[in-house]
Amino acid sequence: MTKHFITKMAPIVKKFDYLVIGGGSGGLASARRAAEFGIKAAIIEEGRWGGTCVNVGCVPKKVMYNTALHAEFLHDHKGYGFDVDIKAFDWRRIKKSRDDYIKRLNGIYESNLEKSQVEKIEGHGILTSDKTVEVNGQKYEADHILIATGGRPIVPNIPGAEYGITSDGFFELEDLPKKVVVVGAGYIAVELAGIFGALGVDTSILIRFDQVLRTFDSMISKNVTDNLESGGVKVIKQSVVSEVTKEGDGTLTIQTNNEKISNVDCLLWAIGRLPNSDNLGLDSAGVNVDKHNNIEVDEFQNTSVKGIYALGDVCGKALLTPVAIAAGRRLAHRLFDGQTDLRLDYTNIPTVVFSHPPVGTIGLTEAEAESKYGREKLKIYTSNFVPMYYAVLEKKVRCNMKLICVLPDEKVVGLHIVGQGCDEMLQGFGVAIKMGATKAQFDECVAIHPTSSEELVTMR
Repeated sequence: MTKHFITKMAPIVKKFDYLVIGGGSGGLASARRAAEFGIKAAIIEEGRWGGTCVNVGCVPKKVMYNTALHAEFLHDHKGYGFDVDIKAFDWRRIKKSRDDYIKRLNGIYESNLEKSQVEKIEGHGILTSDKTVEVNGQKYEADHILIATGGRPIVPNIPGAEYGITSDGFFELEDLPKKVVVVGAGYIAVELAGIFGALGVDTSILIRFDQVLRTFDSMISKNVTDNLESGGVKVIKQSVVSEVTKEGDGTLTIQTNNEKISNVDCLLWAIGRLPNSDNLGLDSAGVNVDKHNNIEVDEFQNTSVKGIYALGDVCGKALLTPVAIAAGRRLAHRLFDGQTDLRLDYTNIPTVVFSHPPVGTIGLTEAEAESKYGREKLKIYTSNFVPMYYAVLEKKVRCNMKLICVLPDEKVVGLHIVGQGCDEMLQGFGVAIKMGATKAQFDECVAIHPTSSEELVTMR
């Protein structure tokens, strides 16, 4: 990794009220909101504006998820009476359309900064011992400094690991591979394996244990694992990669603890992410990090140094774009709008996994609720059904739902769903749970028929 050296005698070029290091979702949101309060703000970025989410994360991923959905719908057309001739899929066409869209978004983000009168500073920002930030040999001073530098994918330290790609590399693929191995069991691994599988690629996902998404509710873990397998993705369990070899024809051979997988066109590592906390001068500035190099912050996003804050993936908690945005805007209000007690509540954050079909979840898992309240205090409601969409199709994909309630008033503390459309239905139920809704209040809401979401207000 490139080392950045500090010029000790560099003069102060400019002073700001608010200086943000990192032009991703959280940093952009915080800087623009702060500027609304009439303060002088600037943001430092060395890459493309928008960070991970816009360039190699949520946004291009959702485009590819939608692409995969079209592939699935094409196979369903016959059941709905359409005789469709399925021609070859053009990966390069959707890649160009997607990349053009991302470039437009980069420009919009840059334009929005100008409209908000937030100064852009391009380069790598490093904190110094005198609480300034150095960029390209020039120093910038600020009363308040925010670190929002995000994270990056992990590549394992094994022989041949460099022959694989990460989620970043997924968006650089010029052609659709014929045979793919995805390593990992988290949501990124599940999503990318699902996309490849739906597009007809020979896809395997290697996991260390018996199910994917093991930090989610057990119902979700089981059903997503089953749906991957029934959808044509080979789930290879109890598997750990020990070595990767590149053959003369360019294909890869992957050695695991159980088998050797040959003729692989694309190996994708999705085994976790690291915070971008190195090469920031944190030691010089006295900013503390934990054993995983996540920047330590309190509930108000304060670091160990007064006037320096951090949020988003660089803190290692709730690695979600909307979380970083929400924390960034609240911090701006706290610092510059007089709302001194404002902070983000990190409980009951709704989360979606764009698997096939998708996952929606908010609140405690059943195991977490049992640990917190005791089994005798819980009442669990479940529903398992085939959505109406599949009524005229030979293919049947079930929808599974779970409500976790705490007695005696049956407050809903967890909601978990796997099934078609649950990514869109979760937001409204998330509001209800954030407000402390009970099962009785769910029941009082008249069902919308015929929908899958009506099951959530009719469970018995």
